[in-house]
Amino acid sequence: MTTMVATSVPTTRTAGWVRYAALAVKAALFLLLLTALIWPDLSGIKGKASTARLIVYPIGAMVLPLWWWASGRTRSKLHRRFPWTADLLMTLPWFVDLVGNRLNLFDTVPWWDDAMHFVLWGLLTAGVLLAFAPRPLSRGLTAFVALGFGATAAVVWEVGEYYAFIRHSAELQSAYTDTLGDMALGTLGALLAGLIVFQTRRN
Repeated sequence: MTTMVATSVPTTRTAGWVRYAALAVKAALFLLLLTALIWPDLSGIKGKASTARLIVYPIGAMVLPLWWWASGRTRSKLHRRFPWTADLLMTLPWFVDLVGNRLNLFDTVPWWDDAMHFVLWGLLTAGVLLAFAPRPLSRGLTAFVALGFGATAAVVWEVGEYYAFIRHSAELQSAYTDTLGDMALGTLGALLAGLIVFQTRRN
């Protein structure tokens, strides 16, 4: 009995901190989006499909809570807990990307864009796997699901970027090479996330 209590307390505390972190990141994201609406010149996303970002980012941050509510999980008799870790991981990419643009890191730090495609796609894929992928998946199937989601999301993102602003910007000359690199890094980040999620669930 003592062992059970000792191991359950840290878990509860960890879950609590993750919940607060997820809510804090969401609040910070929506605050940044609000300031981008009020002061577009200071947002860092002016001229970078700002209108599309102001629509897509809130949807990306709220897709899991909305799905949870729409699917009736909040009223389920099973009382399954909301996956706060997945929610945090699925919110961070939008927040970090917006902060990076606000601080102009994408245009001033040469390696920032490449790092973000790798890291943020990894975070997003890990969140999606934790929220939607069943636990019994083998390592191989987890990797395939991660690759499927990560590669598809990377293609959708790059197509969206192209039609939203790249085709009319000076970046068009180098867009092909940059797009290939971004999709490759995003896919690798997704694959790594899949392997990490599998190992974490296994332990």
